[in-house]
Amino acid sequence: MAPEVRLCYLPSMGTTTDPSAQQRPVLATGYTTADVSRLLGLSIPQIRAWVRSGCVEPRRGPRGEHRFSFQDLVVLRTAKELAARVPSRKVKRALERLRRQLPRGRGLAGVRIGVQGDDIVVRAGGVAWEPESGQEVLDFDVGALASEVAPLVLQAANDARRVERDLRAEDWFGLACEMEAVDPVQARDVYRRTLELDPEHFDARLNLGRLLHEAGEYAAAEANYRLALRLRSDNAIASFNLGVVLEDQRRPREALQAYERAIAADPGCADAHYNLANLYERFGEPRNALRHLQTYRALVQEG
Repeated sequence: MAPEVRLCYLPSMGTTTDPSAQQRPVLATGYTTADVSRLLGLSIPQIRAWVRSGCVEPRRGPRGEHRFSFQDLVVLRTAKELAARVPSRKVKRALERLRRQLPRGRGLAGVRIGVQGDDIVVRAGGVAWEPESGQEVLDFDVGALASEVAPLVLQAANDARRVERDLRAEDWFGLACEMEAVDPVQARDVYRRTLELDPEHFDARLNLGRLLHEAGEYAAAEANYRLALRLRSDNAIASFNLGVVLEDQRRPREALQAYERAIAADPGCADAHYNLANLYERFGEPRNALRHLQTYRALVQEG
């Protein structure tokens, strides 16, 4: 069996559900179309074409303008490189796969994205998101991109400090998401500020848990994952991340239960099946191990 794929994920950054948010001052986090054009060397029509294709789905800023996340930048830069090396009919499928696989903010300074044909391979710390993919042909260093966007993120942080009293939880959450690629320690503090204003902000709770997890603060990460599950008991990502941190604390039986909970919430959670296969093999249950490994392979092929 291949090495374990024990990864932490976080959800997509959605828009606020607070109906009064439209009347509030909103911090303009993220990157404008002009920022993206300058950072990536793409023309504005090219960027708009990728948006129309659905490969990236930028949110809207306070004036209705597109605001791209750091992960959108990663996808768009990959699009630029793929377009020069991969047949156009395969580019969109590859980018859709990347967008689904790329966990926003997860140790991005250490992430590298490889391409073989139309297969995307995302690696961090020697672990691949798709362990069955082949060798890397194209290699993107996300850390370099993070360095380029750092001045924009730091400017947004300074803007936030000037209007701190006017900001709401969702504003702080948006800033924290962007801070992750530049300063994960400060991002943790901003997620905590989000939670001070809205203790039931699920995404902030989950993201804070993941950053603590990556920093090796396993007990604190576990506590945040469990608090997230109190808010959304059927969330597959929170259950999966809980399973990972329990494994990291050498509590495999509890981890197994968390992964089972993850696939009960989302049977298509491929990595939960993969991790279950590894655990069942360790526990001497080959039939269960094979069942989950086969499910994992089928899901990867479908994806």
